Amino acid sequence: MTLAKKDLNKALEILSKDAVVFAPTFDMIEDPSEGGQTMGEKKFMPYKEGMFIALDGPNTVKPPKDVLFPNVEKMYRYKTGENAEIVEIFPEDTKKILFGIRPCDARSIEAMDKVFFTKDYVDSYYAKRRENVVIVSMGCVEPERTCFCDSMGLDPNNAPNADVMMNVAKDSVDAFILEAYTDKGKELLEQLKDLDGGAGEAKRDVKCSLQINKDPELDKKLAGMFEHPIWDKITKGCIGCGTCTFVCPTCYCFDIDNENYGAEGCKYRCWDSCMFSDYTRMAGGANPRPTKKERLRNRYMHKLSYFNERYGETLCVGCGRCVANCPSHLDISEFIEKATAADPNAETYTDAPGKEA
Repeated sequence: MTLAKKDLNKALEILSKDAVVFAPTFDMIEDPSEGGQTMGEKKFMPYKEGMFIALDGPNTVKPPKDVLFPNVEKMYRYKTGENAEIVEIFPEDTKKILFGIRPCDARSIEAMDKVFFTKDYVDSYYAKRRENVVIVSMGCVEPERTCFCDSMGLDPNNAPNADVMMNVAKDSVDAFILEAYTDKGKELLEQLKDLDGGAGEAKRDVKCSLQINKDPELDKKLAGMFEHPIWDKITKGCIGCGTCTFVCPTCYCFDIDNENYGAEGCKYRCWDSCMFSDYTRMAGGANPRPTKKERLRNRYMHKLSYFNERYGETLCVGCGRCVANCPSHLDISEFIEKATAADPNAETYTDAPGKEA
């Protein structure tokens, strides 16, 4: 179907009648110095009537995985003492629509599905949310300088695992072409049939801004580079802040804790980071990843090798968020190129001519 850009808000108003629609927009921040508001961070927020929808421009800083895998999630409430029992379990079943997520983020949800649904394990909290989420992906219009998803095997114009794929019309910048890929997608487009402008062709010729040289067998090559001197070199700039993990759409590590209030309490889980020193610290104080070197190595190996070995695909989707937001300017795309060019058997690592690590 064809949807005119001027009807976008109408479409979201229709969809929000029986679902919570999360769409990309800019957070408005109170600015006392100006006596009003100023534009803040781009993020996915529940749709409200008349809300500005930012489908083009830069991607959101925080990935939309928060809708399926919340930053902080209550699991259940309980009573303690003699009458100890679970009082309330919190998995929610609210219908939600993720509208306008990029193909890289749609692909990240596919990776999360593998983690929470396969290998004889189903996470009931994730599963309940996933069952009730419809994904409408928007093809990239203006990739950022840090975007390199097509170098990781993705297509910035298409998200095969989405329920609906949306692109700018090939012959008009004032319209979108929407295609249903699943039954969920067909039901969604049926709700919008009164806005349908007819058939049309989608623009699908966008390429990523950043093109990198990646060895197609990099996962296997890295498996033999665990003690390679390249790790000492790339770790020097890392400050261990964890920014990369919290903006990454495919990081899924979490911690579980509880809060007690008298005879009652609540069990919850929250995002954690393998870049933190206490992530692998044991009760007696021992830590198998004692320095930033071991922690950054684990992160890169997980993204580029370990996940591929277990699930058959890379965990880095090339969204570029970690590249754009790292305060120390660490760049996983640069590492991929360096690892591709590196001699896996080298005893020293030369980063540039005449400059030995």
